[in-house]
Amino acid sequence: MRKTFALNTEPHVAEIPGLGLELQFLAEVMGDEYLDAYAEMRETQKRESGVDVEDLDAADVEQLRKVTTGLRVFLSRLMLPESAALITRVDVVEAGKTLKSFQSWEEAREHADGVEGGGAKPAWNLRLPDRTLLQLLDWTVELYTGGRRPPTSSGGSAGPSPKAGTRGTGASRSRGSARTTGR
Repeated sequence: MRKTFALNTEPHVAEIPGLGLELQFLAEVMGDEYLDAYAEMRETQKRESGVDVEDLDAADVEQLRKVTTGLRVFLSRLMLPESAALITRVDVVEAGKTLKSFQSWEEAREHADGVEGGGAKPAWNLRLPDRTLLQLLDWTVELYTGGRRPPTSSGGSAGPSPKAGTRGTGASRSRGSARTTGR
């Protein structure tokens, strides 16, 4: 018996039509490379922000910013260089004008703190809603792991709870006594 296995050779493309943007991801990422990057992202987020990404309710703004930064860095490791540079680019902005750009939030913050007047702030060059970043994360899970979320450092915790509003498998009370025709 003979079986042929295909490898992707063309980059994966994430389209973001509202921005007229395409982010290009590596055609193939070996499983151990993906798992290493994923585990590093989770550990870095937990260590630097003190936030468990599975429980964001108790986090403050600065902690959540570190989670977002970690997610962007993780995604950049899976992207082609041009897209990677775009998703991690941080501008130092003052009065609507970009003063300087960096590839790290911390470097941008340090520069902004040194600007006279105190009005300079770091800002992501590519502004994306957090939900879009999370959708990109989920998409990479599908692309590079076959849809199974990598286990966490706790030895494979339970999967996420069902999304609100999703339909269960039990019978609906509203349909418990269906009328029959002809009676």
